[in-house]
Amino acid sequence: MTTVSARGLTKHFGVVRAVEDLTFEVPPGMVTGFLGPNGAGKTTTLRMVLGLIQPSAGEALIGGRRYQQLPLPRRVVGAVLEATGYHPGRRGRHHTRIAAGFAGADGRGIEHVLDQVGLLDAADRRVGSYSLGMRQRLGLATALLGDPEVLILDEPGNGLDPEGIAWLRHLLRGLAADGRTVLVSSHVLSEVAQTVDHVVIINSGRLRFSGPLRELASGTVAVRTSQPEELRRHLARRGYEVTMTGASTLEVRGATTEQVGQVAATAHVALSTLTDNGASLEEAFLRLTSSKEPAAATASS
Repeated sequence: MTTVSARGLTKHFGVVRAVEDLTFEVPPGMVTGFLGPNGAGKTTTLRMVLGLIQPSAGEALIGGRRYQQLPLPRRVVGAVLEATGYHPGRRGRHHTRIAAGFAGADGRGIEHVLDQVGLLDAADRRVGSYSLGMRQRLGLATALLGDPEVLILDEPGNGLDPEGIAWLRHLLRGLAADGRTVLVSSHVLSEVAQTVDHVVIINSGRLRFSGPLRELASGTVAVRTSQPEELRRHLARRGYEVTMTGASTLEVRGATTEQVGQVAATAHVALSTLTDNGASLEEAFLRLTSSKEPAAATASS
């Protein structure tokens, strides 16, 4: 399994400091969300990881090597940075065949990846007739051709409809479950919260957070019960922060729905509703990116 890492990664364009002293790791077997506001330095960072831009300082490593040092880089790393650059008159299957040649991949895998991304029926259409979502799928097909250990994707959900977004989520989580390292840049926080296990957040080119999603997004659990005071006492004894929000409702911070349910069961308190209010990724993101000052940003995994 292959880890992607940045060590003091820095890029200056003249007086513009696009990326400044980034250090983080992208672990294998997980989907990692790479997040930040527009202009935060995400694409510049990804391009340095892929050897497309030379860092001003520091290094980006894939399995302990720079991209240029990998013997067959496109067999190790599959990447999609933008859904452009396709010849409009070329058919999808032909485009994928050419990409397989560049990647040094077995051409017999073309049909498999086209099927994997849901383009098999459209493979003989010209790319110029493809929608943005179909071009995203074509980019994913070419990224998967070499059966890579690492996938690096910049806004892969652009142009996908809700069904396509759900398909993409399932695909990425399946690839991570196979032990691959999946790094996804996205601005759709609601989807990120449902997809990723690990998060790297940058702002103004600096690291704001790197660690498991659960360490970042501490949401709340809403509970309704006919014994609110009894449940509140038991939860407070466990160290959870509990607020009475109504005559029969509570809000619990710092606990999961499973933990709240276990406390209630042990205390023999019946619950009528138990709702996870969701990992507060958006709230944490806005807090971390509202200031340009660097944060103590690395959480233990």
